Amino acid sequence: MSARNRVAAVVIPVTMAFGGAITDAADKPNILFIFADDQCWETIAALGNDEIETPNLDRLVRRGVTFTHACNQGSFSPAVCHASRAMLNTGRYLWHSADLWNQNEQIGRISNKQRRRAGFLWSDYMRQAGYETYMTGKWHIEGLGVRARRVFDHVSHVRPGMPNQTKEGTNRPLPGKPDPWSPWDTKFDGYWKGGRHWSEVVGDDTIRFLNAAASNEKPFFIYSAFNAPHDPRQSPREYVEKYPVEKIRVPVNFLPVYPFRDQIACGHTLRDEALAPFPRTEHAVKVHRQEYYAIITHMDAQIGRMTDALKASGKASDTYIFFTADHGLAVGQHGLMGKQNLFDHSIRVPLIVVGPDLPGNRRIKNRVYLQDIMPTTLELAGVPKPHHVQFNSLLPQLRGETTEGRDAIYGGYLEVQRSVTQDNYKLILYPKAQQVLLFNLRNDPYETRNLAASVDHEPRIRRMFARLLELQKETGDSIDLTETFWQLQG
Repeated sequence: MSARNRVAAVVIPVTMAFGGAITDAADKPNILFIFADDQCWETIAALGNDEIETPNLDRLVRRGVTFTHACNQGSFSPAVCHASRAMLNTGRYLWHSADLWNQNEQIGRISNKQRRRAGFLWSDYMRQAGYETYMTGKWHIEGLGVRARRVFDHVSHVRPGMPNQTKEGTNRPLPGKPDPWSPWDTKFDGYWKGGRHWSEVVGDDTIRFLNAAASNEKPFFIYSAFNAPHDPRQSPREYVEKYPVEKIRVPVNFLPVYPFRDQIACGHTLRDEALAPFPRTEHAVKVHRQEYYAIITHMDAQIGRMTDALKASGKASDTYIFFTADHGLAVGQHGLMGKQNLFDHSIRVPLIVVGPDLPGNRRIKNRVYLQDIMPTTLELAGVPKPHHVQFNSLLPQLRGETTEGRDAIYGGYLEVQRSVTQDNYKLILYPKAQQVLLFNLRNDPYETRNLAASVDHEPRIRRMFARLLELQKETGDSIDLTETFWQLQG
């Protein structure tokens, strides 16, 4: 039975308690959580990308601590956003979150009073710790049976998983044909639906929240979730024109076709992959990357407005800012366009933390999970770690109390991809494609040279596979890889 479809065995404890006393709300720091969608780790200028303009994210990098190897565990759904956000808001690892997703009807029957007593989601814990809670933008965990308005005090403009796409926005641009789609043309709706770009609306809502919080004695928790830079990647014309196509570089790991795309569920029927024509052309990849960079720069401008409003509110010195994304995106790397794969471009994200007691312009290279943000904020709020939360607080690393991170990072996508990253190597297994891949991430960060066929690496592959089996157990993964692995290894 697959991990994706198996019957869930977890029951939601409606009488779940914190496991310890919660400190008074007075003197607790404020939390501003800023969440991007589909933003790859390598799309911030201050972190080494000289193609893109991100002046406000650069400012956060200079002011705070950046985890340069923050990862998402993968997904139980082709909509990777679902799984990432379920993990973030529940604190549970991938397949344990899938169990909850499968029980959505039961969760939906829990009354609002029971939910508040249960303290099931991130925002519930923050409310119970005395925080005034605010939310705007993409929620996208309705599969848990929970609406944003039930778990936040103040909610504006709850958005779906993505703005509407149009047929003109897919399978483009085609060689020798005019491009029928324009990212700044409002007739295609998408981010323009409603008359104001959705990223600007998130900025407006957050500024309004900050203005309201300025006169409130309670600490605030603001959850500002952009849809950007998810497709359809639309932004005003002046942002697109910052990135002339002829100046966009083709990724070093560009491929016209990924050879295992069908066996890993990344074929032409997957919506993300259908955005560009098969086989991929360098021109098509450049156009998509142009629009990707443009919508990120436009979102960056809204983040600048938000952080300026925080400063104007007088609350900046008492506020922690967390910026991350739910997962990355290929946009032409390895012949792929989407995020339904376990390469670093799709599992790694930016993760920046700015806070009153944190150093500026510091990098931490330890691999962490982006969902570690949730227990980090709970610790800041004085909330003892709930028994069901499996992710770890980042505060010991942020404050320099430890240099130790996780020894290994797990990755899983449906039944068709598994990975483990350890000691600067990544092992990827494709059960249906009968493939083992091994990459040296220090020497080959773009994952272009598969070392699995080398007899010299057999001991490492076996050790990493053993660690993957342990991580499968931790994450609730029921897929049995043993027979396939040993057949491949001979």
